[in-house]
Amino acid sequence: MYIKQTITLLALIFVIVCSCSTNNNSGGAAQEVLVNENQTYQTMEGFGASDCWTIQFVGANWPEAKREGIADLLFSKEIDQNGNPKGIGLSQWRFNIGGGTAEQGDQSGIPNVWRRAECFLNSDGTYDWNRQLGQQWFLHAAQKRGVESLLAFNNTPPVQYTKNGKGWSPGGDRYNLQADKYDDYAHFLVEVCKYFESIGVNFDYVSPFNEPQWDWKAPATQEGTPARNKEIAQLVNELSPLLAQQFPAIKIAVPEAAQLQFLYEKRGYENRDNQLKELFDSSSDSYIMNLPNVKNAVMGHSYFTTSKLDTLIEVRRKLKNYLNTYHKDLAYWQSEFCILEKHKDIGGGNKRDLGMATALYVARVIHADLALADASLWSWWTAVSPMDYKDGLVYIDLGAEQKGETKYENLREDGYFRDSKTLWVLGNYSRFVQPGMIRILTNLSNKLSLKEQMNQLMISGYKSADDRKYTFVVVNYGNENNTLSFNYFLKDKKNVTITSYVTSKDKNLEKTNVNGANVNVPARSVVSIVME
Repeated sequence: MYIKQTITLLALIFVIVCSCSTNNNSGGAAQEVLVNENQTYQTMEGFGASDCWTIQFVGANWPEAKREGIADLLFSKEIDQNGNPKGIGLSQWRFNIGGGTAEQGDQSGIPNVWRRAECFLNSDGTYDWNRQLGQQWFLHAAQKRGVESLLAFNNTPPVQYTKNGKGWSPGGDRYNLQADKYDDYAHFLVEVCKYFESIGVNFDYVSPFNEPQWDWKAPATQEGTPARNKEIAQLVNELSPLLAQQFPAIKIAVPEAAQLQFLYEKRGYENRDNQLKELFDSSSDSYIMNLPNVKNAVMGHSYFTTSKLDTLIEVRRKLKNYLNTYHKDLAYWQSEFCILEKHKDIGGGNKRDLGMATALYVARVIHADLALADASLWSWWTAVSPMDYKDGLVYIDLGAEQKGETKYENLREDGYFRDSKTLWVLGNYSRFVQPGMIRILTNLSNKLSLKEQMNQLMISGYKSADDRKYTFVVVNYGNENNTLSFNYFLKDKKNVTITSYVTSKDKNLEKTNVNGANVNVPARSVVSIVME
């Protein structure tokens, strides 16, 4: 007992000495990074974004050099001559299978042409695979650059199969699919998978429902439909055997809840909430986990849970606790996010922000989803946007004086594209926290409360399965420079190379070789620290 206490005391003294030995750039003491790599959490499956809806024009019409430039920003895993990443190396790409509102034109009831989508299915039941060519181009571009997984998702069934012949709901809380069309719709999804396999594109996942809690009724702004849990289960039961027979490797991913709370509690949306119990509890009539090709992950969107720190923390803790208590075999995927709420640091979703304010806000959400809710996959909403809105990673417009909202109809053929800091901050995760890495217990020695961390320094750590590579991502939300010390973590490791990649107001994943065990973390930055 005496020897054990002595060793523990010496270790504590070592941590304290290391924590106080080096000053940071603002004059304070270096903080020791405390790591327990034997305490593991989720295995990471990746980071993604979707092709809605701008890709349909950019991918089909824009000059090839510009398309390639955008694809490099999103997917590239290459580095430049200075060792800096050329792109953020997304590991999942989400392809929207359209419902046919583009073919309907103004009759679709969706005024904005950029938010309509083509459909492969013709009104006579035949298929036209020359549709969605812009999105097909980006699928190939993603695959060529090594994107690890491809997911096909729907906002609506084909308009030929809907109750009102539209890509949005006639109102109410039920699925906008004719009662006798479940089998037809399932066959349609399989035909889409079959076509893409024939051209060398293999989907890993099909996600037939997007935000089924919302009514998606007039006035319509995009394709969408509500769906009850029983209706979700009915379609999945139709789709499962068809996929299993022809594409046993493709998993069905559901339910894409509009908010995280819809997953674990009742919120007054009859048979559209409490989805973990309704869809994944074996006692439920809508149970689907007995089907062999249903992905063992539940998907939800982080919308409307991020502007208040108490809500940001509480919702994710509740979700994690529910999963750990009732569904330990289910992973959690945060499958869609952009800025919809108002917050004092960034305003609301209106007015695009290519700078660090929005990027740091997003970094805090990513950190919370990964570190508090154990998200194994995290996806942004739309990869490319023409809007004057905080919804894109890459933005397109007509030039320096044109911010994209007015006259953006002219962008269908050509324009300018611009990277955002949100793109590069996502890259701090997507580029260096690779699929298969495992999150490990990582803290700082400053003993800040969780809310204090969220306004100052946040850190999460990951290791490769063979324990030969480590990535630590640090979000410095505050206005002071900091220095982190890895002395204690590295004391038993030999021949370790440390590299940091900084995203700040004037840097985009800029590489810095680190000498020794101390790493600088500039104010208002996100830093990835890679050890090999």
